[in-house]
Amino acid sequence: MASKLIEKYIRPGTLPHIWCSGCGHGILMRALAQAIENLGLDKDKVCVVSGIGCSSRIAGYMDFNTLHTTHGRAIAFATGVKVANPEMHVIVVAGDGDLTAIGGNHIIHAARRNLDLTCILLNNDTYGMTGGQFSPTTPMGDVASTAPYGNMERPFDTVKLVIGAGATFAARGTAYHVNPTIKLMQEAISHKGFSFVDCLSACPSYYGRKNKKGNIVKMLEWQRDNAKTEKVHASVEPEWLEEYDKILKANKK
Repeated sequence: MASKLIEKYIRPGTLPHIWCSGCGHGILMRALAQAIENLGLDKDKVCVVSGIGCSSRIAGYMDFNTLHTTHGRAIAFATGVKVANPEMHVIVVAGDGDLTAIGGNHIIHAARRNLDLTCILLNNDTYGMTGGQFSPTTPMGDVASTAPYGNMERPFDTVKLVIGAGATFAARGTAYHVNPTIKLMQEAISHKGFSFVDCLSACPSYYGRKNKKGNIVKMLEWQRDNAKTEKVHASVEPEWLEEYDKILKANKK
């Protein structure tokens, strides 16, 4: 089954990927491919948008309509795609630094507008591509290249952040809990409105090494023992749905 997913959803010649050995992003890319396969979506009606960072390589690997955009601006580009083509399944894939730091303003306003986008956060608690700086999701006290004595800032709870901003679906999965995370991704993509899945990944090269978390096996075992999948599915206001349907009809004309 894995080989069939690769043939169908990964661009020829892009493998092997450039992620570090043990990175959780490959697991989560495969999970996204499986979720799309399970939903039976037309590849021509799926658009994957990414910004800049380790996770953003997914837009280059996955064989859909894709946009590899500038740092922090993936949601802005995705909004344009969705407004131009409301029937497109638009999926933003980005990292914690990209999405919640430089892109933080975009995610709260996308949630506020409740636009029909799906946002997949590949959350490894660090800026992995640029040297292991601390990000808005790095736990307090943890060491990073820009926090050699420990991070002094409280991290975002990203699920609470987007729900507070107005998202109508938010969930959290992990690279260890693959099957539940696939199901969460399926629900998010099927949801009408702004949907968000915080996927706990793992970065053994920077975050794990600097914080003595052990190898990737130890990091995934930590997810197994300490994390649980969850979702919050808020009801969409009937008035909003009526307005959204009007926009769809107007665009079809």
